[in-house]
Amino acid sequence: MNSMTARTARSGLSVAPIRLGINIDHIATLRNARGGSHPDLLRAAELAVEAGADNITAHLREDRRHIRDDDIARLTAAALAPLNLEMAVTPEMLVIARRARPHACCLVPERRQELTTEGGLDVASQIRTLAPFVADLRRTGIQVSLFIDAEPEQIEASRKVGADAVEFHTGSYCRAAALGDGSALRRELNIGHVIIGEAVFVGLPAAISRMRDSIARGVAARERAQQQQQ
Repeated sequence: MNSMTARTARSGLSVAPIRLGINIDHIATLRNARGGSHPDLLRAAELAVEAGADNITAHLREDRRHIRDDDIARLTAAALAPLNLEMAVTPEMLVIARRARPHACCLVPERRQELTTEGGLDVASQIRTLAPFVADLRRTGIQVSLFIDAEPEQIEASRKVGADAVEFHTGSYCRAAALGDGSALRRELNIGHVIIGEAVFVGLPAAISRMRDSIARGVAARERAQQQQQ
């Protein structure tokens, strides 16, 4: 899942260096295709951190199609980098998160038949449900972000339920970029499919390094364009 995170209005929208989180779900997908423990998820996380990942993202789905409970336990015990646990808003996931105590939880919508998360959480229609759920996680010391579509109504609702951050579904963001609108805020990118796919050909460290270089070139190009406009 490609995603972009922006701080909510509660903490301001100041410019900050772009962080890169690596989503390792597809490493688990490959492992589960044959059973057993290869490729090892923890080794992938170690390589990602050595290559410059700022955090590790893993989505513990209700059907456990890739990441499993013991994966989360191993990742939190290893403490290689801040763990961003993506999960649905369910009582089961709340218990797991409170037990694992990852650095952050990203609450996402989840449908069994989807291949990957296809859209944002409708926070505006679930304020009464989400507010106590978010509060429970935050009392445990977990930072909470909400995976939403980049819509003002959803951003405001996220602020109302007390989220620390919002993570934007990037479908509309990418379409805007294709049309030449570079005004969207950039703060943190959590990327999985593209990097893991490229790693099949060049290796995980090289794929992460190339993504880092691409991000740096994009930032530099944007800064040059802004300077030219001034």
